Amino acid sequence: MAGHSQFKNIMHRKGKQDGIRSKMFSKLAREITVAAKTGLPDPNMNAALRLAVQNAKAQSMPKDNIDRAIKKASGADGENYEYIRYEGYGPGGTAVIVEALTDNRNRTASVVRSTFAKAGGALGETGSVSFSFDRLGEITYKPGAGDADKVMEAAIEAGAEDVASDENGHVILCGFEDLGEVSKALEAVLGEAESVKSIWKPQNTIEVDEERAQSILRLIDTLEDDDDVQNVYSNFEVSEEVMAKLSA
Repeated sequence: MAGHSQFKNIMHRKGKQDGIRSKMFSKLAREITVAAKTGLPDPNMNAALRLAVQNAKAQSMPKDNIDRAIKKASGADGENYEYIRYEGYGPGGTAVIVEALTDNRNRTASVVRSTFAKAGGALGETGSVSFSFDRLGEITYKPGAGDADKVMEAAIEAGAEDVASDENGHVILCGFEDLGEVSKALEAVLGEAESVKSIWKPQNTIEVDEERAQSILRLIDTLEDDDDVQNVYSNFEVSEEVMAKLSA
């Protein structure tokens, strides 16, 4: 989890979320619409929709936006989004996984391929790097949810696989298939989570220097700026010294 957590911290310290709430809400709305189409348009009866709505609320997305996204799923003129996963290699031979929700597969593939090429990387075939990642569920809580012991005990009881706590909060990992049940059990003890989502956790990380870290971050920034891209994961890791420079 070190690589994923360090990456999250770097992006947080860079102020990635500042000034891009509109884009974030748009991506959250797309996730809600897609989840609503997988079952009933009722979060209480649709686990995927419940998680999507929960994440949107955690990001302070207005209720009206959430309701519109749900209603859009039943509209006759609504776009038909499909989930696509792209895999490739970034600077320094790092592995990169890109998750997208798109209504135009050719457009998204062209943009992702071009972005990799401009960064000195290359888009690979499906499965070319995902074999070196584990598909897991990730549930995060703010520090106020409780101390490390309380969260650890709750996570064990809920059936989670791993917990990491620090001054920024708590990160709980569980099996991908168990995400719904574990998050529900945790909510009963700790309250509503800050986020509940599936992730790709690298089995091993590649440590990179400052120059390559900057190149990788530029690649990820460009990918995430695309409206179709929902999430980006990589197996790069940086030392505390390099992280301090990147966060400055």
